Amino acid sequence: MDTHKERDYEFIIQPNKSWFYFDWKGLSYYRDLLFFIVKRDFYSKYKQAVLGPFWFIISPLATTLVFTVVFGNMIKIPTDGMPPVLFYLCGLLAWRYFVACLNGTSDTLVSNAHLFGKVYFPRLIPPIAVVISNFFSFILELIVFLVFIFYFKFFTLADSKIQPNFIIFLLPLLVIQIAILSMGIGLWISALTAKYRDLIFLMGFLTQLWMYATPVIYPASMVSQKWRIFIVVNPMSSVVEAFRYAFLGVGLLRVDYLLFSAVATLVIFLSGLLVFNKAEKTFIDTV
Repeated sequence: MDTHKERDYEFIIQPNKSWFYFDWKGLSYYRDLLFFIVKRDFYSKYKQAVLGPFWFIISPLATTLVFTVVFGNMIKIPTDGMPPVLFYLCGLLAWRYFVACLNGTSDTLVSNAHLFGKVYFPRLIPPIAVVISNFFSFILELIVFLVFIFYFKFFTLADSKIQPNFIIFLLPLLVIQIAILSMGIGLWISALTAKYRDLIFLMGFLTQLWMYATPVIYPASMVSQKWRIFIVVNPMSSVVEAFRYAFLGVGLLRVDYLLFSAVATLVIFLSGLLVFNKAEKTFIDTV
């Protein structure tokens, strides 16, 4: 018997209680499982819905319509001279991807406990799958947004105000930052939720508050210097403003704000990895 060939199919699983040990090799080894979960998550969202994938388009448009009527026409919040529809669509483009990834990763341990207790695979696969599957939804919403930009740019009087610029080439980095930030916070919450289930009920409330603390429905330029610190310390504020500056040419874009946002994102992500790595080793005993 050729023992060499047998070793090629050997995969030894060993326990490791170190906070700093991550099974990166396992992520590559189980990549087929990752692709399967991504496909499942994307199709299962609207598989039995009558309108199916069209909800990816209807949902942001409906939210934009409400924001335009309430905040644009009734309360008359300024939109940096942009058509309210474009202003809100652009802010929601970044924010909805962030919230979708955050909500999907924040209950990773609890929602997948039935799988984690039966078979081994790297516990980071489900949150990574959430980020990837939501990226496809983001692409669909981005296409809708670009259609609206094209319409307002070439068929309305707002054409001179809309000035896309070179920052648009940094869009992939901004999307990666949103994914990393949402995943980092989600890993923190997932680890804490394994012991404190109250966080599950608080998530909707906290994300709603966070949206109002982020310039999604108002421009950062209208925030006075006295309260500007709350814009700076919020990593999503600079990302949303960068989106608007890239596509529309308006927004509070400062290099120091972007650098702080990037550093904060990296710290949150790395600390989230450590806490999640520690929690996933013992959470089955507490779920």
